Amino acid sequence: MLVDSHCHLDFPEFAPELDAVVARARAAGIGHMVTISTKMSTFPQVLAIAERFADVSCTAGVHPHEAESEGTQASAEHLIALAQHPKVAGIGETGLDFYYEHSPREAQEQAFRSHIAAARATGLPVIVHTRDAEEATARVLREEMEKGAFTGLLHCFTSSGTLAEMALGLGLYISFSGIVTFKKAEELRTIAARVPLDRLLVETDSPYLAPIPHRGKRNEPAYVVKTAKAIAEARGIGFDEFAAATTANFHRLFTRVSEG
Repeated sequence: MLVDSHCHLDFPEFAPELDAVVARARAAGIGHMVTISTKMSTFPQVLAIAERFADVSCTAGVHPHEAESEGTQASAEHLIALAQHPKVAGIGETGLDFYYEHSPREAQEQAFRSHIAAARATGLPVIVHTRDAEEATARVLREEMEKGAFTGLLHCFTSSGTLAEMALGLGLYISFSGIVTFKKAEELRTIAARVPLDRLLVETDSPYLAPIPHRGKRNEPAYVVKTAKAIAEARGIGFDEFAAATTANFHRLFTRVSEG
């Protein structure tokens, strides 16, 4: 069994055939999926999908792109309240995106810190998005960890080995998406091969970033198998060993899923 630790099943790309998408994931050996919140305004739809399928959990949070428009709605107190629902398994996604900067950096950082505070209070993992913001991401994570421990992961990792080492040093996990299968992603595969096996997760970030040989098409949770096989090969270990390890890592981090 594998786990897709990060997908967006509420996105319109899946609406016409959501039941079929989930069925294909199950047939491919995906034991659990986490559908990720990106806006407070669409959280009810995200939660409804998690409630609809026994093998789907969700998160509560606001993507950094939406930090200016919806960040104030994602106060730590509000996130903590939403996280009382048993289907909410994590906080986020949150973080810093200085590539697009759809929201001001200050608003992104404020929302990021609110999400971490909620993760700390609830014991749920915070899902961190970072793009072109390595130094700021590292600074916030270090400063917040000094205030009190929390758990979490860097999702869809495409950053440097330096950031990976920093995150691992703080006790965080690292998740890789289909990007690791791309021909030019040699450096990323090297990083994926070096991350300790007990700190690795895999994801699709679907409907985006479909792995080879599906690149350019709509991604879906079943395709996480391709990503897992690519990393297992880069590490020189068997697929079954890799699948068992990453699934165990998921359940160690996402404790509410394990308890459920």
